[in-house]
Amino acid sequence: MVMESLPTFTKPASQRWESIPADIRQRLLSNVWCGQCRHETTITNFSGTIKGGDLLLVGKCAECRSDVARVIEGS
Repeated sequence: MVMESLPTFTKPASQRWESIPADIRQRLLSNVWCGQCRHETTITNFSGTIKGGDLLLVGKCAECRSDVARVIEGS
């Protein structure tokens, strides 16, 4: 049984993430490309930071546990 950790965010990343509607956040989490699986997957055990004005989520593929990332561009 794999235990999933709660997301950790920097304060600016948390503010950006919380500004996104919950249904859109869920869609973003379930639409991440895994280079190992070679298809769309869900990101798990992720953390968030702001890089270059964009929100960067870094975590693990729900299927193979490889490293994956999702960039959410700033406005």
